[in-house]
Parts: sequence; C-alpha cells; structure tokens
Amino acid sequence: MTQATENQPEGAAPSQGSSAPSWLNRNVLGMGLTSLLSDAGHEMATAVMAGFLAVLGAPVYALGVIEGVSDALSSFVKLGAGWWSDRIGHRKAITTAGYALTGGAFALFAVAAAWPLVLVGRMVAWFGRGIRGPLRDALLAESVAPSDRGKAFGFHRAGDTLGAIVGPLLAAVLMFLLQPYAGEDASAPFRIIFVLTLVPGLGAAAAFALMVQEQRRPANHGIKLWASVRALPRDFRRFLVGVGVFGAGDFSHTLLILAATQLLTPSHGAVTAAQIAALLYALRNVLYAAASYPVGALSDRLGRRGLLLAGYLLAVGVMVGFVFAFAAGTSSVLLLAVLFSLAGVFIAVEDSLEGVLTADLVPDESNRGTAYGVMGTVNGVGDFISSAVVGALWSLSPEAGFAYAAAAMLLGAVLLHRLR
Repeated sequence: MTQATENQPEGAAPSQGSSAPSWLNRNVLGMGLTSLLSDAGHEMATAVMAGFLAVLGAPVYALGVIEGVSDALSSFVKLGAGWWSDRIGHRKAITTAGYALTGGAFALFAVAAAWPLVLVGRMVAWFGRGIRGPLRDALLAESVAPSDRGKAFGFHRAGDTLGAIVGPLLAAVLMFLLQPYAGEDASAPFRIIFVLTLVPGLGAAAAFALMVQEQRRPANHGIKLWASVRALPRDFRRFLVGVGVFGAGDFSHTLLILAATQLLTPSHGAVTAAQIAALLYALRNVLYAAASYPVGALSDRLGRRGLLLAGYLLAVGVMVGFVFAFAAGTSSVLLLAVLFSLAGVFIAVEDSLEGVLTADLVPDESNRGTAYGVMGTVNGVGDFISSAVVGALWSLSPEAGFAYAAAAMLLGAVLLHRLR
C-alpha cells in the first residue's frame, strides 16, 4: 500500500480540484450521492406501502409483520456481511450488490396480488440493506483522515436523510399525477410508483460502482466469525454496551407521529391532526439532515464522546418532554414542533457519531467491517426491543412508554460517560 499523507488516507480517491476540502474526495461524494438516491427510492416505496396493502385487502397485522421480519433480517445480516468483507479483503463489490438488491426489490411490489409477495420484496430489499450498511461505513472511514471522519460521516448522513425527505415528496406528487389510472384498478398508481423506484434505486448502485474506489487488503480466509468478534478492542465492546442500552429506549420515530396525532386530535380533529403530525415528522427529517454535517464537523474539533453524550442527554430531554405533554394533555403545535426538531438533532448526533466512534475505537482496518457489522446488529436489536416495549407500555399509557424510553436512554448515557 502507498503511504497515506496527513490529509489523504490509504484507499481514498483523490480530491477533484484544489478548491475542494481534502476530505470531500470522490469516495465521500460518491457515497453521499449513492445514499441520497437509494433512500429516495426506498422511501418512495415505503411512503405508499401501507396504502397499497389496504388496496390489496391485507390484514391489519400485515404491515407489522413486514416491518418486523425485514428489520430483523437486516440486523443479523449486518454481522455476517461485515465479517465476510474482512475475511475476503474487499468491500466494494458486495456493497454495490447490496445497493442493487435494494434498488431492484421494490419492483416486486408491482406484481404483488397479495401481501406475502410484498413481504418477500421487502425482505430482499432489507437483506441488501443489511449487506451494504457496515461495508459502506467501513469504506467511508477508510476514505478520509481520522481527523476528518466527523465531517465525512456527517456529510454522508445529510445526503442519506435528504433522500428520505425527497422520496415521500416524490411519492406524493406521483400519486396525485397518477390518480387518473386508478379508475378501473385502484392499485395501478401504486404499481407504477414501485416500478419507478428502479430509477433512483439502480442509479444508487451505479453511482457507487462508478464513483467509489477501494484499495484492497490481503485476504484472511482463516478468520472465524466469533474469533473476529472477540478480537474487537475492549473499549469498543464497552462502547457497544452503552449503545445497546441506549438503543433499547430509542424506538422507531414513526411512533412520534402517533404521539402527535393523539395529542392533537381532541382539538383539531383526526384528519387535521394526522396532517399536522406528518408535517412535524417532515420537520424532524429536515433538522436531521441540516444538523448531520455540522455535528460531524464539530466532533472533529471538540471530540466525539462528549458530543455523543450530549446527544444522548438531549434524547432523554425529548422523551421527558413527551411525558409532560401527555400528562398535561397539551395540544400546542409549537411545543410539538420544538420536540420534533430536537428529535431530529439528537438522531443526527447519534447516527453520525456512533459510526465515527466505531472507526476511532477500531483502528485495525482488517477488523473494521466486523465492528460495523456488530454495531449494526446491536442497533437493530435495540430498535426491536425499544419499539416492542414502548408499544406495549403505550397500551397502558403513553407516559409509561416515554418514561421507559427516557430511563433506558439515560442509563445508556451514563455507560457512555464511563467510557474512557
């Protein structure tokens, strides 16, 4: 391998032009564009999936089964994918295949006559997502100098979230334009949208293949999965404990839409409350996208752990805010806008800096794919636990659900604070 300079690490593509910052190289740009396109594609499909299932006459539980099975599959695939990339010594080809799988799988929805085929399509898409995530993050960490990782991850997460904003907007516009096709077959607009997701979805795979460069490492075919996991640094394993405990309270933020809807319905009516809740969630995504790069850049200057700890504590504050909102029965849109905005900021801190800290705590590139795979699996298990527990407690009272989330997040913050 060539010797890395201070601002150009091994494996990174050179910056295009002297006016660009040294960290904003071809790899970082390529991965940012890839994630924007990929998220736009799968969020287009996700935005209309519930409506499509309703048109198909699927049972109420179908959406929960589709989401739960797909998320579980993605979480456990991440561990194996990260380890396998360390074993064979390269990541790009597998990551490209993962993007292609996700990009093409939603087209299966277009030929679905019943909800089980939607489940199959979603599982294929999320299998691809599980493959690509840890490998992409490992490549991203290797593409910039350690002092610039925060900026690179923040830039990438901003592109990712921008795609999550664009996708539902595209779906909404297309549903409006395609209404004339719903006359004889109510499912026709949905099917057309699912086919159109091929454009950004496969475009993402093409962007990754053409723009991202990788310098391969020697293969290590003798490395075993659990031996690789055990070889991860002690500090990283301690970090994972804090991340996992925090994640056990960090439920799916689509539940925030439900919270806003319930709080606003008595004063605004169900339809208006749902519309406002959707706008509040869009506001959350805008703040998520806007905060990601500044948070990453700030971590390069001030340090990662303290800033991540601040993000964890901000999350606790948001959960406590919702406890009081339900206890008081508030219908203040302004208060909810503040809480949703802060939720966008804390998820930007969490999503950007957990990935950067993983690279910092696992300096050995030959084991970094495994590290990101383990991180992805821990986060996935945490998502499942948190959403299940909060959902169950919610049936008793929303305050109980949010109080549990705040307690788990606070304990995770304490464990992170103890990490040296």
